[in-house]
Amino acid sequence: MSKPQNLSSSGRYLQPDWPAPASVKAFVTTRNGGVSEGSWRSLNLGLRSGDEAEKVIENRALLMHEWALNQIQWLKQVHGADLVQADRECAEAEADACWSDVSERACAVLTADCLPVLFCNRSGTRVAAAHAGWRGLVSGVLENTAAIFDDSPDTLMAWLGPAISQPCFEVGPEVRQAFLAHEPEAESAFVAGQGDRWFADIYTLARQRLKTLGIYDVYGGDYCTVRQEDLFFSYRRDGAKSGRMASVIWLAGTDG
Repeated sequence: MSKPQNLSSSGRYLQPDWPAPASVKAFVTTRNGGVSEGSWRSLNLGLRSGDEAEKVIENRALLMHEWALNQIQWLKQVHGADLVQADRECAEAEADACWSDVSERACAVLTADCLPVLFCNRSGTRVAAAHAGWRGLVSGVLENTAAIFDDSPDTLMAWLGPAISQPCFEVGPEVRQAFLAHEPEAESAFVAGQGDRWFADIYTLARQRLKTLGIYDVYGGDYCTVRQEDLFFSYRRDGAKSGRMASVIWLAGTDG
């Protein structure tokens, strides 16, 4: 796969290609530009990935310095549908999504095949980030995240960050059935594999959920964390010693 055009010259970050308001800032880290070693090389941001905590903390400090951020709301993700508001202390919270309406108080989710989804409103006054693996999608993490906006759904936009692509995402019949039970249209996101296996398109599943909510301005969704090994960590490819990327979004130049 070719390198994305929105990759920074340093190779460290991707910036969403979407028409967000000027007050909305966002990026996704790649695996490059950090201090971690071995299978976590090099910008691993996951404290629970098996990497040395000191190196992960240094990696987090590197990205905060580069983007001049003083506060990032990190999460202890559990593949659920709960979300929290980024608070003044930004203490780690157990949730799979977070939101903010305060300038310079960033929201972040960690991924390594699961889908990161960034949200903002057209007025540029509120942002959110969601960690959407298949369990989170089924449980309603996108619906819960969209619900924190006071705006009409058709004035919201979403960006789908790097995730596993359909040819690499083999799942069992229980995964397909969980989606079909919620929305029969989900059938179009699955291609039959061998035996009872299926290949799931997590990007399509997310778009379907967003469309049902009335969110039509959806961007991104053209990466593969498994195949683009030079850019991304992948749990499915590398196993338990995979690092994690961060998808980060915040408001700049406003007070909340």
